[in-house]
Amino acid sequence: MNKEKLLKKLLRGSKNVKFSELIAVVQAFGFTLARVRGSHHIFEHPDIPELLNLQEYKGEAKPYQIEQFLALVEEYNLTIQEKNQ
Repeated sequence: MNKEKLLKKLLRGSKNVKFSELIAVVQAFGFTLARVRGSHHIFEHPDIPELLNLQEYKGEAKPYQIEQFLALVEEYNLTIQEKNQ
């Protein structure tokens, strides 16, 4: 599924989001994986000071973490980067 369709799925509030789909969208917005410690995947973005912490649960993304990601996108006016499409 392309990144725009995945983003629309997230914005609709879908509860059935695969962790791999969320990672694809996060990376499309310019976040990079800084480290993995246990189940915690820590992402950073060069333009924002906050870290993004994501965890996989039975192959799915946690809904509250999707909301946190979308809040960062809105707060910092992030857009999908062309080179990652």
